[in-house]
Amino acid sequence: MAAVKAKYLLAVTLCVLLHQNVAAGDAWESKRGLFIVSYESALQPIGINRIHNWQLHIANAGGDPVTSADVEVVGGMPLHNHGLPTRPLVTEELGEGNYRLEGMRFHMAGDWELTITIVADGKTDVVIVTLAL
Repeated sequence: MAAVKAKYLLAVTLCVLLHQNVAAGDAWESKRGLFIVSYESALQPIGINRIHNWQLHIANAGGDPVTSADVEVVGGMPLHNHGLPTRPLVTEELGEGNYRLEGMRFHMAGDWELTITIVADGKTDVVIVTLAL
C-alpha cells in the first residue's frame, strides 16, 4: 500500500510541475547553449483569443545583449498536434537585445510550445519556450 501511495504522490507532483504557468521574466537557454531568451507580454495575463505583442530579450551565453539577429517564431500545442492560429513576426529590433514580436494569439487553454530560431553572428540555435494557459 505504501508503494502505491508513493507512486500516486509522485504522479500528482509531476502533473503539478508540468502544468505550472511559466511567468514572464523567466529565461530559457537555447539547445546549444548559445543564447538566452526571455519575454514580456503586452497582455497581462496572457488571455485566450486575444492578439497581442511580446518583447523578446536575447542575450548570449555570457549575458550580453544580442543585436542584429534574425529571429523566427513558430509554435503550437504538441499534445493536440496543431500550431498557432497566427504567424507571429519579429517586426523591429528595439536595441539592447530587445525585439518586438507581433501577432501572438493562443486560441485555447493548455500547454503551448514556442520554437524560437535565432541566427546571429553566423551562429544558429533554437530556444523552446513552454507555457501553460
